[in-house]
Amino acid sequence: MLVKMPDLKAFLFTLFLAVLGGAIFNFLGLPVPWLLGPMAATLGASLSGKAALWWPVKVRDVALIIVGYSIGLSFTKPALLQIIAHFPSIILMTFLLIGYCAVLAIVVSRLSGLDYQTALLGSIPGGLSQMIALSEEMKGTDSSAVIIFQVFRVLMIIFIVPFTVLHPFSGSAADHAIQTASNVELFPGILIFAPLAVAFAVFGRKLGLPTAYLTGPIIITAALTVSGVEGPNLPGTLMNVSQLMIGAYIGLMFKPGSIARNGRHLPFAVGSGIVLLAGSAGLAFLLKNMYGLTFTTSYLSMAPGGMDQMSIIAHETGADLSIVAGYQLFRVFFIFFAMPYLLRGLFGLIGRRQINKHR
Repeated sequence: MLVKMPDLKAFLFTLFLAVLGGAIFNFLGLPVPWLLGPMAATLGASLSGKAALWWPVKVRDVALIIVGYSIGLSFTKPALLQIIAHFPSIILMTFLLIGYCAVLAIVVSRLSGLDYQTALLGSIPGGLSQMIALSEEMKGTDSSAVIIFQVFRVLMIIFIVPFTVLHPFSGSAADHAIQTASNVELFPGILIFAPLAVAFAVFGRKLGLPTAYLTGPIIITAALTVSGVEGPNLPGTLMNVSQLMIGAYIGLMFKPGSIARNGRHLPFAVGSGIVLLAGSAGLAFLLKNMYGLTFTTSYLSMAPGGMDQMSIIAHETGADLSIVAGYQLFRVFFIFFAMPYLLRGLFGLIGRRQINKHR
């Protein structure tokens, strides 16, 4: 499908802003510059409402395939055994984080005047698109409020987490060895892995996998890596480009006029995001003490952001990428496949109790 000229101009201008933002953040020495810089630049331009901006979702999807392949390389046999050893705590920490969000939603509901259903859907971490879609399906839910809570959570986490894990107390500076497959030549190995990564991304989408363009490549690359087939590490420049492609897309998630329409919810969205980050930090310290992990690895494992963004930050900060991906991947699958049924059951129970009260 051909791109229309107005869309092409908007895309090129967005690309210019993304590159400029990345270059400025890189020059300033800020963390994860090629993710945060494009995100900040496109977000600022979007909120101004004065520029025509456009970033195709397919560009973001290509970047997810690249990131998914890179994550898959970290799943070596020793890393897989380590994840298996962590599995009980992966389940425990997932339930603790979601339980924490459920309690937080009660507080948000009482302070903001939002119904509990809306507050909970706005607080569940790691399933932005899923929670927004679910809010549109459920009667009585304020979808616009769910959107502002979820988008602000993602924006705050992506901006705050990199600075948190690079703080001296995190221990990240002493642990900058990324655990991936052996450093082999890009060609001809990439000619085998690249088509498989793309094929599994498309296949995963047809199967209904959550964030299929990320999880599909992770699954096939991890399977090959564990079986002893080594894939080549990607050049740093390509990883920077993939970060830019994701950062620019995230920056445009917050549409012009959203703040004006939902201004009364904004303080609660910001406040709940901060409290959620604090709770995640508490769980991260618990995880750190349980397994002797660095704070960087444990915090990125528990951070309530998207798996793609947390994995990129893990890659850039030298955290144990396989552990971070293991915790994040389980939570994504749990939220995608189990949470809709759990939430429908919970809201149905609440609804029946309210009906019985008024009888």
